[in-house]
Amino acid sequence: MNTLLALARPELRALVAYQPARYEPDCIRLNANEAPWRAPNDASARGLNIYPPPRPVELGERLAQYYGVTPAELLVTRGSSEGIDLLIRAFCVGGQDAIVICPPTFGMYQVYAAIQGASVRRVPLLRDQGFALDEAAVHAALDAPTKLVFLCSPNNPTGNEVDHAAVARICEAMRGRGLVILDEAYFDFIQGPSLLPLRAQHPHVVVLRTLSKAHGLAGARCGAVIADPDVIDLLGRILPPYGLPTPTIEAALASLEGDTMALMRERIETLRVQRTRMAAALAALPGVRRVYPSVANFLLLEATDPAALVAAARSAGILIRDYSQDPDLPGALRISIGTAEQNELLLSALASEVAAHG
Repeated sequence: MNTLLALARPELRALVAYQPARYEPDCIRLNANEAPWRAPNDASARGLNIYPPPRPVELGERLAQYYGVTPAELLVTRGSSEGIDLLIRAFCVGGQDAIVICPPTFGMYQVYAAIQGASVRRVPLLRDQGFALDEAAVHAALDAPTKLVFLCSPNNPTGNEVDHAAVARICEAMRGRGLVILDEAYFDFIQGPSLLPLRAQHPHVVVLRTLSKAHGLAGARCGAVIADPDVIDLLGRILPPYGLPTPTIEAALASLEGDTMALMRERIETLRVQRTRMAAALAALPGVRRVYPSVANFLLLEATDPAALVAAARSAGILIRDYSQDPDLPGALRISIGTAEQNELLLSALASEVAAHG
């Protein structure tokens, strides 16, 4: 047995996946209880009256090519969040196993662990060091029940990358003990290397990607889990068929075409310019104590009166994320980078609030 599968829940290792009705493009389907007519205004290529593929094979192959892996190493999921859920359900026995997270970070790691009944080892990032990874504390948290370590880079909501050398050492420490999940949902916005090459030395490393951010498909819900083929096979057996809707598959495939990719790269560069401009402008506001460096599509800042800034933004019809009540992020706000016009509107609203109340 693959040593990685030995780490999975024993009752799932022999799980037989559900077998859906066959689909062959040159055959009439009277085997799946589908409607024989398209719905009104259905403009999809496949037809919404027909179930989507049980697994979006064509999209999986295209994404594998895009990420530089084999199709056997990739599972298409409904956003990268579904990948997190699948991994915790596959490898954590409720009431027995644990995960390690490094807050402040993506909150769904902890939510999915709670749903599964897995314990959570919290190793806070070092706020006074720009939210750097506390590597020694992570190693100390790798006890026997720990099956999964989640590291987000660039990290949400802090915007910084995790030190690659530290990640490699954590991967080595987890060899034979569990999986290290590297969440790269915001990777497209950085200008440095990915953590994906760590998989070549560490088969127990899993990488998460998504089309929600840079590709502009948050509403389509399409992500990917990149892992050892045996892990992908196990997760695929847990995942129900027909999970990815036909419009999502078609939109995702279109987003990976040459012209669309070129436009995406142009927009990412525009966003980087706006991020630099916004960081400087926000830092100049008297009510802002600090703006943290970011390589993602958002900025984290600390304010003397965060509630006032949230209200000022809302008065201009803009929503920003309030983290100020989070014990890991006192006084903090997260601001996504918008268009130049949206950013200017926000800056004007915040500056007016500061001017009005000194």
